[in-house]
Amino acid sequence: MGDSARTAAVSRKTSETDIQVTLTLDCNPGLTKQTIDVSTGIGFLDHMYTALAKHGHMSLTMKCKGDLWIDDHHTADNALALGQAFHEALGEVRGIRRYGTGFAPLDEALSRVVVDISSRPYCVVDLGLKREKIGDLSCEMIPHVFHSFAMAAGLTLHVDCLRGENDHHRCVG
Repeated sequence: MGDSARTAAVSRKTSETDIQVTLTLDCNPGLTKQTIDVSTGIGFLDHMYTALAKHGHMSLTMKCKGDLWIDDHHTADNALALGQAFHEALGEVRGIRRYGTGFAPLDEALSRVVVDISSRPYCVVDLGLKREKIGDLSCEMIPHVFHSFAMAAGLTLHVDCLRGENDHHRCVG
């Protein structure tokens, strides 16, 4: 449902998950009200999505229900729904630069993200994580989240943590 406001709403329902995402890409500080309400059932994933929306000047509502009693594998479905919403909100991809690079520090960690909005999805993630889990999220799922988002959004995404000791900081930075 892309429109001039660059917004989208996506529903994704499978036998394991029920996900609702509403995304608005353009929330300029001081000009547009930003709303962020994320509930995936996994605290650290909520934290990651909230940070993305806050610092990306986006409004994001994400409500997820899933079979977390089995494990956290449905996090990829959250990222697929968000990627689809991002793709739809971009619409015809006019008036934006195709390539972008960003660096973000979080205390001792420094991360880099490079994106190509090319309709040729690909993803490379190198975070150098050492722990098995951060909160209730398996560290093996974090690259899978980025990959699922990139595939659904139709973009090439490279995510690297250049330095850092704390795995939480390496993911969120």
